[in-house]
Amino acid sequence: MDALPADLRLRREPIAKLASTPRRRRVATAPAGRPGFGVVLIFLSLALATASAAFAQAWPSKPIRWIVPFPPGGASDLTARVMSQKLAERLKQPVTIDNRPGAASNIGMEAAAKSSPDGHTIVFVIPNLVTGSLLYRLNFEPMRDLAPVSQLTSVIFVMLVTPSLPARSLADVLALAREKPGALTCASGGGMSQLACEMIRVLGKVDVTYVPYKGLAPAMTDLASGRISMTFDITSTALPHIKANRARAIATTSDRRVAAGAYADLPTMAETFPGFEVLAWQGVMAPAGTPRDIIGRLNLEIRAVLEDAEVRQKLVNAGLEVAHGSPEDFAELIRKDYAKYSRIIREAGLKAQ
Repeated sequence: MDALPADLRLRREPIAKLASTPRRRRVATAPAGRPGFGVVLIFLSLALATASAAFAQAWPSKPIRWIVPFPPGGASDLTARVMSQKLAERLKQPVTIDNRPGAASNIGMEAAAKSSPDGHTIVFVIPNLVTGSLLYRLNFEPMRDLAPVSQLTSVIFVMLVTPSLPARSLADVLALAREKPGALTCASGGGMSQLACEMIRVLGKVDVTYVPYKGLAPAMTDLASGRISMTFDITSTALPHIKANRARAIATTSDRRVAAGAYADLPTMAETFPGFEVLAWQGVMAPAGTPRDIIGRLNLEIRAVLEDAEVRQKLVNAGLEVAHGSPEDFAELIRKDYAKYSRIIREAGLKAQ
């Protein structure tokens, strides 16, 4: 304020004096021919708005780096690569995939969170975004340091038991767990499948031993041989094991039954435990502070790519259901998952590592 010319400064009055004359409003004035302070503010606001719009229109001015916190060849990497070419065509800039695997996707997310928020870095996220903030001590806060752009897909899990287990339903599994506390094992590679195992313990009030694995692939091998009792896997990758009789499907983790396909006759976990819902999803976020205009543009371009028939078919073939909405829709999904899983983790007695 002191940097303004003297005739444009607001006149100062003691607080007591201003309080004694409540009906009079002190209004800053300017000499004739000179703009008032309010007019100056209006022009400044318009200038800033124009600059912001011009910045958004100039974006992108260089290649987009899409960080994928997983190794090449996995489901997340597949989705990103299926979409990246079409996205590049629409943005008129290359979209390069930067695989940063490790630490349950936290390495890649941290790299994105610490990148410049200029719209030229985005990151692929899954529900580990939520569970990581609950189960690990991190050098960043995923839901504070990253901004939602768009959900991409959704997929449900299926509860699987080893073929040698005499259980054909969830009720059978719970009865066996109560008959022999601690004897049944539930394995996972962490993340959502681990939380599904914990939900069995918490909601079923049974003693089931959790067995951690480095990934679901070795867990599925041990499930087929009978070394572990049960696990949870996404429907697409579980299907070959079910067809080969290396696993038996018990129930899906959706809130409603699958309408058609291999899982159409399978009950849901929610039919036994109301509220039991574990959905895997894929999405895109950007560093916090990325301009809203750029996030809005990214959201629209991603929607257009997801509506492309070729892209949609490739995702469906991979067992993924296209799911798109606004950045606010994606933020609400994340908030709901955080509330749900933080309660399960607390009741299961899990501590951040």
